[in-house]
Amino acid sequence: MRWRSPAQALLSWLTLSSSQNCAGSPVGPPRRVSGVDAPLDHRLALNDQARFLAQRATGLTPVAQWVWVYDRSVDLDGLKRFHRNLGYGLLGRRIERSPLPFGRHRWVCSPASADIDIARYARPRAELIGWADERAQLPLDPQWGPGWHVGVQPFSDGSTAVSLVASHCLVDGAGGCLAIVDAVKGNVDSPGYPLPGSRSRARAVVSDALHTARGLPAIVQALIAAARQSRHRSRGGGQSGRSGRLVVARGNDDAVAVPAIAIHIDVGDWDTRAAALGGSSNALFTAFAAKLGERVGCRRANDGAIRVGMTVNDRAEGDTRANAFSLATIDIDLTRITSDLSNVRAGIRRALGTFSAVRGEQLKLLPLIALMPEWAARRLAHMFLATPAVGCSYLGDVDPAVGRPDGTEADSFFVRGVTQHVSRQIVEQVSGMTAASAARIGGTICIAVTAYQSVERRLLGELAAATLAEFNLTGLIV
Repeated sequence: MRWRSPAQALLSWLTLSSSQNCAGSPVGPPRRVSGVDAPLDHRLALNDQARFLAQRATGLTPVAQWVWVYDRSVDLDGLKRFHRNLGYGLLGRRIERSPLPFGRHRWVCSPASADIDIARYARPRAELIGWADERAQLPLDPQWGPGWHVGVQPFSDGSTAVSLVASHCLVDGAGGCLAIVDAVKGNVDSPGYPLPGSRSRARAVVSDALHTARGLPAIVQALIAAARQSRHRSRGGGQSGRSGRLVVARGNDDAVAVPAIAIHIDVGDWDTRAAALGGSSNALFTAFAAKLGERVGCRRANDGAIRVGMTVNDRAEGDTRANAFSLATIDIDLTRITSDLSNVRAGIRRALGTFSAVRGEQLKLLPLIALMPEWAARRLAHMFLATPAVGCSYLGDVDPAVGRPDGTEADSFFVRGVTQHVSRQIVEQVSGMTAASAARIGGTICIAVTAYQSVERRLLGELAAATLAEFNLTGLIV
């Protein structure tokens, strides 16, 4: 075989030098991913590397959690099969750092996760959310492992809960649901990640240096774009005061429990109200989250509006990015949203209409991620946590297989995002910030809410019930 250049020949040799995966079979080509931020090999997407760097710099650890409740005992054999199959998909990997301070990290296969953690003693059913909170705070490490874990808790009324928690550096909510579906259905095709440490340090240094050199033109263009955007912000007077800057300092500040609840609402009732109010399911969820945020004490703009950030799913088939989503923002006027959703729906359309241009400006800066020092990575926490006042993640209809971790239908389910190691200092800075996620499955819309506020979980549940009532809705709140 003839090579077009010595560099191409060297890269080919470096690739072949690590040609075994976890199963001992040759490494296949990486799955294709969509979008501008697409890795050419097993390197992390730039957005994923940014989140990993921000986590290391701040100590804040975002995780995703899925919780199932059975009104009976679970099929442990089926659950063990599910647990084993999870290790073949997006969760069967971890991050191997580049030996270069400016290098791109890469995905490598991960050893099997720890066994399922089955509690020995039953707890009262009323402690479901408390147990889920405990599971969500257990240590996870996307670099050294474990990057995810599964736990089972029996309750004194004969019911059982199952929790899956995964580092957001490995998978987001939508990607996790796809991994769950594959595990339930037995789709265990390995993506072919290489073994950890399969490259010698010398080969890793040379390979990563060559990749960085090839990316220099993109880095130069990103520097030019950053300077241009900085000048534009200066002329425009900077950011709106609606979003405060979050200061995250690593130290001994005590971690605090952040109140959280789960809500289950009949899909038929939900869709009926959405139609009656002139909106969609997504618009009703966004309006509910904004109105609840108002009750909790979210920051408001001078005109009384609340800024809501909506996740926009960018994930395509075969996409191996950990975080394949972006954030679109909308300012919601709260005066009439409980009786008319048309303005919310129109606002969502406008936000999505301008999203591509905003996203394009953000993508221009991504090549700078690998060059980011720790102090700059720490400032990313401002983007990932501090804004906006209300965060909404709407997964829509999910595959029914998501509700069958042991092979049978769970009686209830919810999915949510949690940030580990949240300190009192952070809660005081973002006081009132509310995060809500929702999914539709099995005739139920499942909503999980976290409020960054010094309130008891019981009070948060009462505020949620009152907010539902404003929309003429009721639900089971746990």
